[in-house]
Order: sequence, then structure tokens, then C-alpha cells
Amino acid sequence: MRVLSSELSPSARIDAIKSLREDHFDILVIGGGVNGAGIALDAASRGLKVALVEMADFASGTSSRSSKLIHGGLRYLEQYDFKLVREALQERELMVTTLCPHLVKPVSFLYPLQEKFKERTYVGAGMALYDALRGFKRALPWHKHISQRELSEVAPSLRLDLITGGYQYFDAQVDDARHTMMIARTAAKYGAVITTRTACKDLIKNGRRVEGAVIEDLESGEIIEVKAKSTIMAAGVWTDPLYESFGVKPGYRVRMSKGAHIVVPGEAIKSNTGVIIKTDLSVLFIIPWGNKWIVGTTDTDYEEDRSSPLATREDVNYILAQANRVLEPKLERSQVIGVFAGLRPLVSSDPDSPTTELSREHVVDHPVPGFVTIAGGKYTTYRVMSEDAVDVAITDLMRIVPESCTETLAIVGADGYSVLLNKADELAKDYGISKEIVMHLLNRHGALFAEVLEPALKNNALLKPLIPGLSYLKAEALYAVTHEGARSVDDVLSRRTRINFEAKDQGLGVAKEVAEIIGEVLGWSETQANDSVKDYEEQVRAQNDALAQTLSKSAK
Repeated sequence: MRVLSSELSPSARIDAIKSLREDHFDILVIGGGVNGAGIALDAASRGLKVALVEMADFASGTSSRSSKLIHGGLRYLEQYDFKLVREALQERELMVTTLCPHLVKPVSFLYPLQEKFKERTYVGAGMALYDALRGFKRALPWHKHISQRELSEVAPSLRLDLITGGYQYFDAQVDDARHTMMIARTAAKYGAVITTRTACKDLIKNGRRVEGAVIEDLESGEIIEVKAKSTIMAAGVWTDPLYESFGVKPGYRVRMSKGAHIVVPGEAIKSNTGVIIKTDLSVLFIIPWGNKWIVGTTDTDYEEDRSSPLATREDVNYILAQANRVLEPKLERSQVIGVFAGLRPLVSSDPDSPTTELSREHVVDHPVPGFVTIAGGKYTTYRVMSEDAVDVAITDLMRIVPESCTETLAIVGADGYSVLLNKADELAKDYGISKEIVMHLLNRHGALFAEVLEPALKNNALLKPLIPGLSYLKAEALYAVTHEGARSVDDVLSRRTRINFEAKDQGLGVAKEVAEIIGEVLGWSETQANDSVKDYEEQVRAQNDALAQTLSKSAK
């Protein structure tokens, strides 16, 4: 009998590949983004036999390149999309309180006002509706009005010659890549077979009915026929090309919308709160992220390479221009220390409509027996989307299946998290680390805290940070491969940690050390370790070249 565990170790992957080869599944999930991981968890928690295959790493696409917000979507109120806002707000409350309070944290935002009466009444009514739509569960405070005098204390960087006051309200934020991976681990805990570096090459068909998929293990080159009664594709922006390659007619089309962001140092903006700015096209967020700020996002049509969306000069110019409408001193191009861009898979029936006007509602398609796809939606509503996809897929199983139970199903690390928070001082003393590091670990791993630090009890060097000035420990790099499914230096530096995103050198200085830490667990030869480092170095070089070109003086 297979022992169930959330551990995504190298040996667990060997077992998972064996299971793909030998077992028959109720549900096969294609895609390891937040929707694919959510679908695997929903189906597994209903008692179904589930497998998930992902061609790269968890959240390696859109799900690691979001604005890091769990929110209702204040701007969707103007589009009268009350259902979506209510749904998203209810999911936000669930995540903050029940599902993953160790990963999803409240964050305040200020909506600045430039006109004293009409705008204040209009925006105030919107804020009241935003609060009301979240229902009776109220983990986050109500909005409140901020006077111009208070504004100078709350957000000194806002232009007082232009802004007359504002409204402060709360949403939440998350490390999206970590959250997605933890959902996948939770699915494994409840029996799902989870693999990365496994690409779907084709569907297995019997007449019109789909009976699984042909999978390639990209590490060994083995081709595996995975048998399943229903296959659910949650491939995001890869949906259309996969439909075409499978020879299946889609019930919808996916429009790619690019969302670009810039990263600036904490000292670039003086504010105790995030800021949301209404633009002519959409909204712009100034989001606190540790000791840095994320500023974005854009919302533009994208028809280029799906695998490597990049922020352009126009994207950066737009973001800076919109932010500088309300900031003093203004952000300079030279202050930008990083850029990143993700692609939204939006469902569209009108190829001429602007992406800003496209609904963020999701669509589930069931084009042929045994094959279901899902696209659209928001990161915040992944759980609802997953439930809807599984509800459609189980019609292929021809038997009674329990209803979804994920509304009350905590993500691994949530149970016991609040107790450990109360013991933070004691934990710091026990492990000989600072309380700051304890809080860092609790807010990334939750109740798995002791599991992360267990190897450090024998090797004290693992308690040291990977990079001075950042809180990521060497023990976390090791844990990334022993428990979190990391298979490369890039996995560790780009998604299990956000060193690629947060370090001045994007982690180049520690890439070799990370390869040494993880290589022993992965059974790497010296050549394999060097190749993983080189792959990461080439990726960072490409990012830096793009950033340099984007921020060059000629872009002014």
C-alpha cells in the first residue's frame, strides 16, 4: 500500500513515475500552475485517483509572475462584475483565516483622492460595496477615510499639492510560486501522484473519447502512456496550441494579456501602506514586498513567445509615468532593480476587444468525452475554478463522487501555525536564531518549521543565510529538494525562494553553492551540477540584457 505524504522528494518522484507507468487514474491533470495544482487537490480530496503532470516546474509560468495579490478586484466593480468580486473576496477571507494563513497575509492600500466632494462620494460608495460584498466573515478591517493631514504621515511620498485625502482599505498578498507548490504538496498528501519535468505529447483516444495522455519524462526521455477516465487540461496560455496539437476543436479561445511589473528599493517610496492608482485604462498598484516595492501592472495584448514574456521599454515607461503622477520625488528609471512580466490567459470571443475590458470569469470546456479544459479566471479564485473543473470531469466517471470539500481543507503548514506564532521567542532561543528568521520561516513554511530545520540540528552551517541581507537559510535550499520538488538551481532561486527577484545579483553569487547543497540529494555528477548552474546563469544573463535594453537612455 502506498504511504501518503506531502513530501515531494527525489525518491517520491521515482515512485510517481512508476505509478504513471503502471496505474489507471480517475483524473489526469495537465499543468502545474495554481489551477492544475488546485484541481489535483480537489479531485484527490474527493477520494479520486489522481495524477498531475507539469512540463517544467510548479508555477513556472503565469502563477509565479502575478502581482502577488489575493484580492477581490476593486476595479471590477466599475464593470458591474459583482459576482466575480464577491466570489474573490470570499476566497480571500478563506485563505487569510482557514486555508493558508501562513502564506496569505493582509496588506493595506491607499486610494488617493484628487477632488474633495464628488470623487470622495463616488469612491467611498465603491469602498463600502467592496466591504459589503465579502459577506459575514470579516478577517480584514473595514475601509476608512484618510484626511490630507493624515496622509503626510501615512504616505509621505504622495503629492500633497495634488491629493486631497484618500481611502485606506485592506486586501492580501502571497508568494504565488510558494503557494502553488504548497497546494501541490497538499494534493500529494491526499494521494495525488505529482510529477514535474513531465510533458504531455498527445492524448490517447478511443474514437472520440479521450482515455489518457502520452507523457514524456523529460529527465529520462521515457515515453509513458498514462491511462485516465478523464483528463483535465489547465495549461493557461498554452491552451490554444495544445488544443491544435491534440486535434480537438476548442469551445473558446485564449487571449494572452501581458502584465508587466517593475521592482524598486524600499527607500524609493516613503509609505506605510500600498497605493492603488486609477489610470485611464485600468489601475496601477504600488505594492510593499519586504524591503522593496513592486509597481504594476500593465494589461496589453500579447502575441509573442509564450515561454519568455519580457517587460518592454513601453511597459516600464507606462508604469513609471502612472506612478509618478502621484509620487514626489518621482521614480527614476535608474532606481529600477528588476522587471518581470506574466501572461494572463483570458477567455475571449471578440478578438477586437481590449484586454482591459475582458471578463476575468473562467470557462470550463468539455469538447469530447474524457477531456475537460479550463481557462480564464483570477489567481484568487483558483479553488472555485478547480471545483468547477472537477465537477464537469466526474461526469465521465459514470459513478457517484463526493462533493468538493476544499472550502475547509487547510494547505499543508496551516494546522498548528498560530500556536507556533505564539512560541516564536521560544523557538528563536531553541534553535539559536533570531526571532526575525523564525517569523520568516513560519510565514513561508508554517507548521512545517521543525521539518525545515531538522537537518540543521546536525549541521549548524545550514542555519546561515544563503545571502547576507536576505533571510533565506541554506536549510531552505536543502528542504526545497528534499520536500518541495525542486529539481534545479533555477527552481530553488526563482521559485522556492525569490532570490532571483530580490537579490542585487539575482543570486549568481550563490548559484554554485546551491548546486552543491542540492546536487548531493539529487545524485548529480559534477557535470550535471555545472550544467544547472550554467542554465541559471544564462537565464539571468538574458533577464539582465533585457533589463539593460529596457532601461537604456535611448528609452527615455
